[in-house]
Amino acid sequence: MSMFQWGSRPFGAFALALTMIVSTLAWGPAGAQEQAPSSVRPPASAEQPATPPSLPGERPDRPLLRESPVEGQVPGNTLGGSSDAELWRDIRAGRQGTVASPDQLSGVLIQSEGQTWREVHMQTVPLYGAWAMLGMIVLLALVFAIIGRVRIEHGRAGVTITRFPMLQRAGHWLTAVSFIILALTGLNILYGRGVVLPVIGPEAFSAITLWGKYLHNYVAFAFMAGLIFIFVAWVAHNIPRWVDLVWLAKGGGIIVKGVHAPAYKFNAGQKIIFWLTILGGLSISLSGWALLFPFTTEFFTATMEGFQAIGLNAHEWFGLPPPPYTPILEQQLNQVWHAIVALFLVTLIIAHIYIGTVGMEGAFEAMGSGEVDLNWAREHHDHWVADEERKLGKAAEPVAGRPQPAE
Repeated sequence: MSMFQWGSRPFGAFALALTMIVSTLAWGPAGAQEQAPSSVRPPASAEQPATPPSLPGERPDRPLLRESPVEGQVPGNTLGGSSDAELWRDIRAGRQGTVASPDQLSGVLIQSEGQTWREVHMQTVPLYGAWAMLGMIVLLALVFAIIGRVRIEHGRAGVTITRFPMLQRAGHWLTAVSFIILALTGLNILYGRGVVLPVIGPEAFSAITLWGKYLHNYVAFAFMAGLIFIFVAWVAHNIPRWVDLVWLAKGGGIIVKGVHAPAYKFNAGQKIIFWLTILGGLSISLSGWALLFPFTTEFFTATMEGFQAIGLNAHEWFGLPPPPYTPILEQQLNQVWHAIVALFLVTLIIAHIYIGTVGMEGAFEAMGSGEVDLNWAREHHDHWVADEERKLGKAAEPVAGRPQPAE
């Protein structure tokens, strides 16, 4: 076999050595280790960028990100060409941008108030609401234990006087029944997961909550209608008068037995409940309307701007930013306010129910049959009885009745 035959070991070794020699002559010593990226080179006089000094821990092949020498530029160009601090402050503050989507709320990238809303909604409001309702129940229990049921001092007269006609009673019961339904379904929404769910289980709780939500949404309109009716029917009788101060000074004639407190058709205590119910009912109806038809109202923006117009920074009282408010913040404020007012009204109505049933003899008859005992009426609403007697042109027959035994 010839020593120059292709593939022979002598010829292969000679060819490899010749290739290495030619490569070294053509590219220099570095060419034997790494091929140049391009044969086009800048002239020697061209200015080369200065290489910054190495940072501690920096590798030559993976330099660390360095602060850009140009103000506003993002280091390393990894997050874009520039950093607008004011833009990100606006986004963090909940500024709404313009989007092509029909859902304009998607223009809010960060809603910072959401964390505060969640804490207030899930912790603060339920906690203080529970204490308020429990406190009212304990207070009424103490009153009943100390004072007992307020009896008709001179016993029943056996003669009645019409206190509320049927139409007024219907308006009262429309408001009362709808309020009770709204209270129960609303309390289930607020406390149900922690109180009702562990007792009845998830399936029953889901069904109750679903139908309760439907009831809550639609019965709300009945409550609004009843609220308007009782306002129109009784507002003239609930204007404060001088005799109300006397009634308050004497504690309504309830704290000290034998002390008579004068009153017209509604005494001072009933007037307080009336106005708190009307104003609270109006407020809860407005916030409820905003929740039923979300993102269509700006009640809080209008309210706070109204306060500002008369020189009051009411938003600072509640720890709120200055108006106007974004649509999502409006909804959160409506939800929290709705729960607060609802718990206040529930606490108030607990006292109202107690006085109208267990707390006072003869009081329930006013909204039951509409006819109240004459002695009861004279003891609690003597000025109103006198007005009714003048309208009739004669005084009702006085009936002494039997004395009420001491408790």
